[in-house]
Amino acid sequence: MLELRSVRGTGGGPDKTILLGARHPYRSPIAVTVCYIRDRRDDVFAIDRQAARLGIDYEEIHERHSFDWTVWPALRAVVKRRGIHIVHAHDYKTDLAAWALARRGLAIPLSTAHGWAGASARERFYYRVEKQLLAYFPRVIAVSSPIKAELIRAGCRPDRIVLVPNAITHREFVRNPDHREPARHEFGFGEHERVIGAVGRLESEKRFDLLLEAFARIHARWPWSRLLIAGEGRCRMELERIIDRLRLADVCRLLGHRPDISRLHHAFDLFVQSSEREGTPNAVLEAMAFETPLVVTDAGGTRDIVAHGVHALVVPPLDVSALAHAIESALADPEASRMRASAARRHVETELSFERRMDRVEAIYRELITSTAQRDVA
Repeated sequence: MLELRSVRGTGGGPDKTILLGARHPYRSPIAVTVCYIRDRRDDVFAIDRQAARLGIDYEEIHERHSFDWTVWPALRAVVKRRGIHIVHAHDYKTDLAAWALARRGLAIPLSTAHGWAGASARERFYYRVEKQLLAYFPRVIAVSSPIKAELIRAGCRPDRIVLVPNAITHREFVRNPDHREPARHEFGFGEHERVIGAVGRLESEKRFDLLLEAFARIHARWPWSRLLIAGEGRCRMELERIIDRLRLADVCRLLGHRPDISRLHHAFDLFVQSSEREGTPNAVLEAMAFETPLVVTDAGGTRDIVAHGVHALVVPPLDVSALAHAIESALADPEASRMRASAARRHVETELSFERRMDRVEAIYRELITSTAQRDVA
C-alpha cells in the first residue's frame, strides 16, 4: 500500500496521521510505503526527517515545479518496483495521480478527504475538480461529517464514502504534572500567569487574527494573561502587524514551528482553536490527550470530536466576542475547565483512539483488495 502525498514545508495534521498510520501494527499482512512528491524549491520541507525518526519505509519524488511531467514516470516506477496494490492519496494532486494509475490498471485508488482550507481562486478551482474526480473512486474516507456532506453535494455516491474521523495515539501524549514548572520556566512564566496557547499553520483559515483580537480584550481584564502561538505560515507578517497594532508584543509570542508539542502543552493553561475552516483538527486531539482545557470554534469536524460543555467550550466561528467570553469563562472557572479536560482525555482513550481509527482504515484496505480480486475472477 502506498501513502501518497504532496505538501510544502513542515506539513500539518494529515501528515501526522499518515506517518503514524505507516508504523501501525496492522492485523493483516500490509506493507506500507510512504511517498511524498517534494518540490525542489521547498527548503523548509521536513517530512523526510520525521519519517526517518519514526523508522518508516519512505520515498520521495522530486518535482521542479507544480506541473513537472517527470513526476508521472517516477511514480509509475515506484508503484511497479514496490508491487503496490492500493494508492492512498491525500490531496488534489495525488488524487489525480491515483486516478491516473487506476485508469492504467496499475493500482486501486483510495483517497482521504482532509478538507479544503485554501481560499485562493486557484485552490478553489482545484478543489472543484478534485471533488468531481473523487466521484470515480471506489472508496473515499471523509475525516468529518461536513466533508462527507460536501462530497455528496459534489456528486460522490454516499455508499462509497466512509466517515473516519482523525484520531490520536493517546499513549504518546500524556500530561505529567512534574513537567509543568520546567516548561513554564523555559518561557519565563511564573505561577500567577495564565498562559493561553494555540498551535497551527499560520494560514488564513486558522483565524489567528481573531484570536489576537479576542486576547486583547482578555488581557485588558486579565493583565496576567499571556498568549503563545506555535506554527509557521504565510500569515506571519500580518499577525506580527496585528500584535504591534494591539500593543501585545510584551504578552504575546509567535513561536514558529515547534516539534516539542508536549513542552508547549505543559506550559499552557488553556488551548484555543479559532479556525473558520477545519477537517478534523489534530491540534485539538493533542490538547484533549494532554488534558489541556479547551475553547474551540464549531468549525468543520470539530463537533465530531468534542461536545460543548462536556469536553470543551464551543463557540461559533468568526465571533470575536463569543471567543473572548469563552476564554474568560474557562480562565475564571479552572475546576470546570479541569473536569472538561478529564472528560476529553477519556474520549481520546476510547472513541477517538488511533487504534480504533486504524482498524476501520484496515477494513477498507481489505474490502478494496477483496472486491478487486472477486471482480478479476468474475
